[in-house]
Amino acid sequence: MPPKPVAGVLLAGGKARRMGGGDKCLRALAGRPLLEWTIERASRQVGPLVINANGDAERFANFHLPVVADSIDGFAGPLAGVLAGLDWAASQTPAPEFVASFATDAPFFPEDMVGRLMAAIADGADMACAASNGRSHPVFGLWPVRLREDLRRAMTMEELRKVDLWTVRYRLAEISFDTSDFDPFFNVNHPEDLALAEDLLTKAG
Repeated sequence: MPPKPVAGVLLAGGKARRMGGGDKCLRALAGRPLLEWTIERASRQVGPLVINANGDAERFANFHLPVVADSIDGFAGPLAGVLAGLDWAASQTPAPEFVASFATDAPFFPEDMVGRLMAAIADGADMACAASNGRSHPVFGLWPVRLREDLRRAMTMEELRKVDLWTVRYRLAEISFDTSDFDPFFNVNHPEDLALAEDLLTKAG
């Protein structure tokens, strides 16, 4: 099978204040870390994968993936993680043309997500992100490696931090996903959300 033209970055750099701090992606869902669920789904859709997280990378050693920190200081949000993923992808041989970003607190994102976002790129979009229930989910996005220096300048020279303030400069496709059974972008923000996630797993069999 030829290598996929898309790399993946797992965004694990948040402070998880609503979960009491620490690494939210290491909290257990049905006995497995949330990050493990994310890796399992993402690895079916992309080629090389990297974890974006700040601090001691050894805490992710059991996942056997490279870890890259933000190059922008001060926990600058998901755009900093996207930039870290783009920089990492550009260093690979051969370098993928796109990087898909995945939140590590939403374990049920669709297994055809990257394929559908790639189709939007083929139709002429510069970048694409997922949407559901009338809300966009830019942390689940597809980003061209060719724009990494544009993003770096926006973050360093303009101190831009909001994702939508950057994406509005380009042709962004928002791809809506079905929520008839449940919202596949349900994310774990509070401790009680883990119980809701376990209920979803049980109902899905």
